Amino acid sequence: MTRWLSIVGIGEDGLSGLGEQARHLIDQAEVLIGGERHLSMLPEDGRERLTWPSPLSRLVAEIEARRGQSVCVVATGDPFCFGIGTTLARRIPMMEMQVVPAPSAFSLACAQLGWSLPEVSLLTLHGRPTSLLIPALQPDARLMVLSDSRRTPAEVASLLCEKGFGASELHVLEHLGGPRQRVLHLRADQEDFPEFADFNTIAVVCRAGTETEILPRVPGLPDTAFHHDGQLTKREVRAVTLSALMPGPDQVLWDVGAGSGSVAVEWMRTTPTTRAVAIERQAARCEMIASNAARLGVPYLKLVPGEAPSCLSDLPAPDAIFIGGGINGEGLFEACWQALKPGGRLVANAVTLEGEARLAGLQAEYGGELRRLSVSRSESVGPFRGWRPAMPVTQFALVKPRGEA
Repeated sequence: MTRWLSIVGIGEDGLSGLGEQARHLIDQAEVLIGGERHLSMLPEDGRERLTWPSPLSRLVAEIEARRGQSVCVVATGDPFCFGIGTTLARRIPMMEMQVVPAPSAFSLACAQLGWSLPEVSLLTLHGRPTSLLIPALQPDARLMVLSDSRRTPAEVASLLCEKGFGASELHVLEHLGGPRQRVLHLRADQEDFPEFADFNTIAVVCRAGTETEILPRVPGLPDTAFHHDGQLTKREVRAVTLSALMPGPDQVLWDVGAGSGSVAVEWMRTTPTTRAVAIERQAARCEMIASNAARLGVPYLKLVPGEAPSCLSDLPAPDAIFIGGGINGEGLFEACWQALKPGGRLVANAVTLEGEARLAGLQAEYGGELRRLSVSRSESVGPFRGWRPAMPVTQFALVKPRGEA
């Protein structure tokens, strides 16, 4: 198949920094596409030019409509590092493309700072909320962050201070690889920041304070990390529940009867690409879920107000389902089991005798594991201390056979 679409990465040094293949793809293109900054690096010669529209999805449709023409997309650095290449590859087969990347901003920044790229967490805040950084805030972690604008470094610094990481080192690297390159070394909690360029990358060395609350990415956050009204899967039970659900990259969880959303939030914190849908019928709890998602760094948690199973249609197919309450609801288990992908995991918890009986019946019919979780916490008993048991939780966990639709 003819490779009619080319994607060329370009740096701050413009055409002079491109190799022979990249120059050839630009020179022979009938249509040139890029941001205003990219296109300004190319000589005006009368060829058709298109700049990025908003929303970007319109551009993909325009590019597809030009199949058969020679089209060249010019992008910053590596088009497949949080770039346009990833977007286009979802719609256009790679056999129709030629891609010539330039060094990414991350590679250029690591070269300036002497950091090992595989040991750094790579993130982007371009068109995204700053709260996405929160799960990555760990003591001594190194982060590389693509900025959205000149305001982003100050917003990152503010977030670091809010979360107890005010002593963190910030390196703001502007116009990397070009004649206007500038590197500023700052501290998150310093009083005055200089003016930054719009085109910048932020490197962070996270430094926790002596009283900073550390919230790890492994399941089992403290119960106090969540806003809740008492309907909360408690810390120890939540850790066991997430272990049975087995979160993985690009996988989707349905948290049915989400309550405070604690299971869905922790699922999404495990890796940057996990997704979750929280289904909750009570409006006040929906507000708590949204608040917890924002505070704990998973703002893209999808919230579905309503009662299952009637509200489950048209949701993304789940790789895992957690039923935290309402297992006795008519048709709920059956609807969830039908929706679950082959090889997917379903976990249901119950604290009532009626719920426990339902889970025992489901195990007898479907197989799987049935376990009882009992947790006691020490409390004051007069001048002494003793154990205060929580209500035991019965948990049912099973995997859908891969050959079952």
